[in-house]
Amino acid sequence: MENINQAKLIERYIALAIGISYLLLGLAGFVPALVSLPGTNESFVPLDESTSAYSAGFGYIFGAIPTNFLHNIVRCAVGLLGITSYNNSTTARLFTRGFAVSYALLAVIGLLPLGKTFFGLMPLFGANVLLNALAAIAAGYYGIVIPAKVSGVNVSQNLQ
Repeated sequence: MENINQAKLIERYIALAIGISYLLLGLAGFVPALVSLPGTNESFVPLDESTSAYSAGFGYIFGAIPTNFLHNIVRCAVGLLGITSYNNSTTARLFTRGFAVSYALLAVIGLLPLGKTFFGLMPLFGANVLLNALAAIAAGYYGIVIPAKVSGVNVSQNLQ
């Protein structure tokens, strides 16, 4: 019984950690001092000069992670979902499993030539692929593998 409660607590904390991380990363994308254009010290593309939804607010957070306004909003929304799912172990499990599947899919889409801009909406290339893949692996491990081990279910049997 103690292992089950500990697994539920771990699921809740991983949902909270992902939520806080993505909320902070999304908010960092809105701070001009933290976002730069590639190869310059300038901030992101101003709204009056952007010609599409993709270029609105385009830049690199901390000079490494490609982003735009829509991507920042998505990250903030995912972060808030993770933080609110922390209150209940059932919602935390649902969040971590959904996050793991969707962000693994986003990492794969970011590797494809046609999906690097997510159909012209937001950047999924470069460090985003690595960030999405690592976050999906962490969420999958703590939201799927550990609860299955604790409850005595063999994960490989469930996949068949």
